Amino acid sequence: MSDRYGELVQSGLGKTVAKNLGLPTPIKLDRFEMGQPVVRGEVALGTVGDSNVNRSINETLNTLDAKITTSDGLDERLRDENVRFKVAIFDATNIKDADGLKAVYEFFHKIARHIKPSGRIVIIARPSCCTGTDIDFALAQRAVLGFIKSLAKEFKKGITANVLYTEIGAEKHLDHALRFFMSAKSAYVSGQAVYIKNNGDELSLVDFDETKPLQGKKILVTGASQGIGEAVAKVLARDGAELYCLDVPASLADLQKVAGNLGGRALPLDITQTDAGEQILKACGVLDGVVHNAGVTRDKTLANMSADKWDLVLNVNLNAISAINAYLFANDGLSESARIVCVSSISGIAGNLGQTNYAMSKAGVIGLVEATAKNLEGSARRINAVAPGFIETKMTHAMPFAIREAGRRMNSMSQGGEPVDVAETISWLLSPKASGLNGNVVRVCGQSVIGA
Repeated sequence: MSDRYGELVQSGLGKTVAKNLGLPTPIKLDRFEMGQPVVRGEVALGTVGDSNVNRSINETLNTLDAKITTSDGLDERLRDENVRFKVAIFDATNIKDADGLKAVYEFFHKIARHIKPSGRIVIIARPSCCTGTDIDFALAQRAVLGFIKSLAKEFKKGITANVLYTEIGAEKHLDHALRFFMSAKSAYVSGQAVYIKNNGDELSLVDFDETKPLQGKKILVTGASQGIGEAVAKVLARDGAELYCLDVPASLADLQKVAGNLGGRALPLDITQTDAGEQILKACGVLDGVVHNAGVTRDKTLANMSADKWDLVLNVNLNAISAINAYLFANDGLSESARIVCVSSISGIAGNLGQTNYAMSKAGVIGLVEATAKNLEGSARRINAVAPGFIETKMTHAMPFAIREAGRRMNSMSQGGEPVDVAETISWLLSPKASGLNGNVVRVCGQSVIGA
């Protein structure tokens, strides 16, 4: 959808006026295009001592043929005032106390004016399960999240900043997360803490193709006829998936068009039917992935909300997901390493006026994901969620002007995201290499101030 304000402030006069008035000046974000490398520029790499994490980072960067400047060579490199880094990575896993955090300051202080627009900042730290009762260690590792959430707000220019909380022994899974957060695929994911678990899966992916990560994987996408669901289907098809596109029978024409264009199969079905799980298994067979994207809104303040509006939203957005998952688990409808991704919402995290039904359903999705993830421990199956913020769709375009503009600007990017931003994140979570990711809720919101 058109963002006329965003287009205006990119013009010569508009940029000057916005600067003089202190108005937000969103830039056009770099987004992934087929054939482009993961890292499109130089990498600054900071460390505190040696670690398995550092060795894993270097292995990934060397595989990508990235140009690296380490902490030791940073001062020399910055003698060239024109140096600009596309990616900055800092391994904070060896920081044991508050004094050690000075190293984070020193590294990023040096490069603060040397990050390219749409740059990527990633800090690797240890989650609380690795710090135990060591208070000094725990506070230092948790502190980096506050730092990273602030950094993207300061750097602006489309720069994202995220923390990868990596368990001891999970370094083997770091490659997959690093590739995503260094690439243009993560254009609208910022201010996030992603948790990478050590689950014992050694990732026997001899024939894994990074250009077609979902090759041969049978994946169901619900709500696929338009908007975010359609974008998800397109990205998954690009990444090699065998697609099943599901939506309500009333959307059959649009659904067939989407599925037909992508070489997928259309499945017209109301997911609230009591036999929806059975119908899905019958039509699709054993699935390697499920994307629970289908959802509805019926907005009213609670005092004015009818019971039918309440029931519809809860049934579609939450009850149906739970019932379908339960059926597929109970009837061997999911492969041994299947991936499930549920679409929640910022509303489920922050709440929203007139959306008690919707917010409750989307918060419930998070609870479903977290509980299911615990049940999947010890298996190779994984479940995660994405929580979109303000995404440019027909629904957001229909909002009143003032509300729409507030949603667009109240984030570190000063703009709405695109459906493809959600789709790229979902594809990343569906990958066979996402075995270290389980129970995460990843916001795709440009680091929205809402719910932060």
